[in-house]
Amino acid sequence: MKKIKLSGKVFSGRGEGEKFLELPWVKQQVKEKLGFIPYHGTLNIMLSEESAKRRKLLEKATSMKVCPVEGYCSGKIFKAFVGMLECAIVIPEVAGYPGNVLEIVAPVNLREKLQLADGDKITVTVNL
Repeated sequence: MKKIKLSGKVFSGRGEGEKFLELPWVKQQVKEKLGFIPYHGTLNIMLSEESAKRRKLLEKATSMKVCPVEGYCSGKIFKAFVGMLECAIVIPEVAGYPGNVLEIVAPVNLREKLQLADGDKITVTVNL
């Protein structure tokens, strides 16, 4: 299995991921496809310049998808790890979504579990 490492700094988002992950159909699809119920929020990473270039590989890679109900965008999902913690990255398929941002979902609050604050550096290993 091919893996890529993406690194960047933790930052606070706008709460959009939290709203999305509270939707019953999203929870159900994440559970079916990844095997866990997601914590109701994402960990946002501002990727380094080098990692933002590598993230482009994900746009062409085979992924799982969150298939939306009407009025929502779809998203690509990739299994990933932060250290030994299983998680996933979600890439919303929406026009203008920044290529240097990564959203991570996990069964736990990663910020609390890993004691992360805005500006902390983190590396995510993505399975392709």
